[in-house]
Amino acid sequence: MSASSVQGIKTVLHPVSDLEKAKAVYSALLGVAPQADSAYYVGYDVAGQHIGLLPGGGPQGLTSPVAYWHVDDIEAKLSDVTAAGATVKDPPNEVGGGRVVVASFIDPDGNILGLIQDKAVSE
Repeated sequence: MSASSVQGIKTVLHPVSDLEKAKAVYSALLGVAPQADSAYYVGYDVAGQHIGLLPGGGPQGLTSPVAYWHVDDIEAKLSDVTAAGATVKDPPNEVGGGRVVVASFIDPDGNILGLIQDKAVSE
């Protein structure tokens, strides 16, 4: 195992079929307006958590919510989990905003798990 630390699940992305309806429900649930609001992504930051809504599952093609574990070295953590039996679904990819690199993998039971490396913190 590497010394790459895990900072916990801080991001959960939800695929939605109707962004406006989902936005109304999540705004009511979370008690705040979204901090990011576009036709392809709506994001909320509440109590140290980031909740994202992806119309049609977004470019990742999500079909169910995916929890993203925040790590300080995404390459090392992917190496750890693949050595333990996981398979890479989406390799590391910069997603913009000068903030993050994301990746996902599939555990032996078919569950999709995500990784995020916040470049602003790790550099």
